[in-house]
Amino acid sequence: MRAYRLLTEEDTSAFCHKVSAALDGGWELFGNPAYAYDPKTGKMRCAQAVIKDVPGDYAPHLNLGEL
Repeated sequence: MRAYRLLTEEDTSAFCHKVSAALDGGWELFGNPAYAYDPKTGKMRCAQAVIKDVPGDYAPHLNLGEL
């Protein structure tokens, strides 16, 4: 199965750490990062999609962050 996650965070080093941890866990970048203004919080947010091939079949109850 190919798992997909969209990592998001405010534009701080926390976002870079979140992506780095995913890469260290075997996830691969998928596409370009996105950057947008969140008018509700007044801050910029970042997003990066990641994918990972894992054994087994997809099921809605999977905790993708634990793969």
